[in-house]
Amino acid sequence: MAHTLELIALAASIIMPLWNIPLIVRIYTRRSSSDLSLPWAWGVWVCMLFMVPWAVLTHDVVLKVFSWVNFILFSGVVFSVMKFRNGEKA
Repeated sequence: MAHTLELIALAASIIMPLWNIPLIVRIYTRRSSSDLSLPWAWGVWVCMLFMVPWAVLTHDVVLKVFSWVNFILFSGVVFSVMKFRNGEKA
């Protein structure tokens, strides 16, 4: 059976990336991402991309789950940022 701290960390590894969803919703609602930095969005995403190979290889379930969930949801942030970079298209 998993240690209690591991279960808490596993729950947090799923819950924390869910905070990307309100950001995606805000971008879609406003139809603009002009207040978000492109270097920030791409920098974070590239760092996550570099973590994915280790997520594939590791036996640490918490790191594996966090890496994948965060990479997938933050990819949604980057997609939204790029789609609405200059506001809604005419």
